[in-house]
Amino acid sequence: MALLRRPPLAPSPAAAASLPHHRLHLATPHTHLTRPPPSCPRLRISAAPSLRPLRGIPSTRCHAAAGDPAPAPSQAPGGARAALVRVGEALSLGFPLWVASACALALWRPASFLWVTPTAQMVGLSFTMLGMGMTLTLDDLRTALLMPKELAAGFLLQYTVMPLSGYLISKLLNLPSHYAAGLILVSCCPGGTASNIVTYLARANVALSVLMTAASTFAAAFMTPLLTSKLAGQYVAVDPMGLFVSTSQVVLAPVLLGALLNQYMGRLVESVSPVMPFIAVATVAVLCGNAIAQNASAILASGLQVVLSVIFLHGSGFFFGYVLSRMLGIDIASSRTISIEVGMQNSVLGVVLAGKHFGSPLTAVPCAVSSICHSVYGSILAGVWRSMPPNDKQGA
Repeated sequence: MALLRRPPLAPSPAAAASLPHHRLHLATPHTHLTRPPPSCPRLRISAAPSLRPLRGIPSTRCHAAAGDPAPAPSQAPGGARAALVRVGEALSLGFPLWVASACALALWRPASFLWVTPTAQMVGLSFTMLGMGMTLTLDDLRTALLMPKELAAGFLLQYTVMPLSGYLISKLLNLPSHYAAGLILVSCCPGGTASNIVTYLARANVALSVLMTAASTFAAAFMTPLLTSKLAGQYVAVDPMGLFVSTSQVVLAPVLLGALLNQYMGRLVESVSPVMPFIAVATVAVLCGNAIAQNASAILASGLQVVLSVIFLHGSGFFFGYVLSRMLGIDIASSRTISIEVGMQNSVLGVVLAGKHFGSPLTAVPCAVSSICHSVYGSILAGVWRSMPPNDKQGA
């Protein structure tokens, strides 16, 4: 970490107290840190290069050394907790590989995943969403009011581009009714938590990504049942109230609980957070494998059509998410974030809802394929955008 350069003359206590907290810049060979106010004698600075402050939001929050808890022995570098964190990060980065491996195993040995019950699906997804909620605080959710343009654009594109793309693609490819319903269902789901990881790798706006995921997830209790019933009702019978109850149970309630735990029980969240990536990756892989295993023979017979439809769906989300954001005058980094958020769906939610509320297990197949497809898309985009830093004033 770069050292603080003290000015030649120390300011008086009154002058120091009047210094605004937001005049703090990361030290580089050509910049320096102004002396922090007395209330912030030591700053904890994140090493993540993509965690830029949100445009229009002053960085006023700091952590005083006197209020920081002493690090536990398990949190020391090289300790068990640090090892768990590193393994969790490795699992998250290899997310597409684990899901693809599970789906391949399900096609080869379907019995490997047929043990998963509907109750196990609900519990697994609930724990995954609880982990997402633990990354948020109530203060984070309140910051949504401070950047309405980016959040409003992302929210609007999330619930227009993807549902309309799912509907049109199912028509153009003349998908069978259950596949069409599944494609529309996953297109109406909120943004996936893996989008936050991809945004970080792409060096885009991570804070905006987290808030967009939270906003679309909270709204999913209403938007997913409403859009699915309107767009997929012509293919299969849809129970919007049943979808609303299930979505609230496995998405809204766990995320709210996680945010409350992070806000008021930070020590507990810090102790369990290293194991959450294990739960998330394992849940997604197992649930997708289960959806594939239940329909292995049908997928082998007509899987190409489903794969093509899912490829077109997510390609449309990534493309129009970026292009329309730029047309709205949003900076490059935030436009990349919106593209990732729109293109990546909570496919596991689609798998769970399809298995619970649709008559044919074939409805879950596009949702399972979607989990692999958007992860591959996102990984490729992250690699490309990481090597192309934003070059405009707003996105830099």
